[in-house]
Amino acid sequence: MTQDHHKAATGRSAAASAGQTAATQGFDDADAVARYAARPRMQVPGYDALMVMIDLLLAEKLPVTGEIFVLGAGGGLEMTHFARNHAEWRFCGVDPSAEMLALARKTMGPLADRAVLLRGYADDAPLGPFDAATAILVLHFVPVAERLSTLQAIRTRLKPGAPFVCVHHSVPGDLAERAQWFARYAAFAEISGVPRENARAGAAKIAAELPVLSPFEDEALLVQAGFDKVRQFYASLTFRGWVCEAG
Repeated sequence: MTQDHHKAATGRSAAASAGQTAATQGFDDADAVARYAARPRMQVPGYDALMVMIDLLLAEKLPVTGEIFVLGAGGGLEMTHFARNHAEWRFCGVDPSAEMLALARKTMGPLADRAVLLRGYADDAPLGPFDAATAILVLHFVPVAERLSTLQAIRTRLKPGAPFVCVHHSVPGDLAERAQWFARYAAFAEISGVPRENARAGAAKIAAELPVLSPFEDEALLVQAGFDKVRQFYASLTFRGWVCEAG
């Protein structure tokens, strides 16, 4: 997966900004952004079912109305899915890329009237409190030193007990095992239509450059940030997803 295939949203410290520059090059490139919407289904196994599952998990706590904080809102794919299914949900989406936010508005079409889209980072979002939050295909871009502060920024913007759903690369094992998982990820992308050279080069770049943690480390950070009832609900090759509640 090349760097223009996912979103990014981090904290605002100098360290986070530097890390983002390396990991998210391409998000302000208009051509790369235009290709973004087609990529998740080719690179994230079970992407459509994943959206359905996230919708279900949020709807357990937000049966009718809700204000949802979407970290890494660029592209607008998940907000469009949620908005179509829930006429009274509203969104506050934050993303550092103006091009990606423009794509989100275009993707959402008339549904964009129910979203406030802000250019910035986790701590640029309004304090809320929100009824729920998501970070879908985002946190693997956040430098390790800034991961906890980013999660804390999300938690402080949520009502007590509000659900938070995150999905990102999270790979167990030693270097050899992790390399095997990323090779499988590349093979899936190739089978799904990504050119072989792109799939393999993208997977190698992710493995070498992105701050991908293990599932154990990811869960520990969620707990440390103040989330309760941390449960994994999704695992597919190099991706993991968790649902938890603001403590």
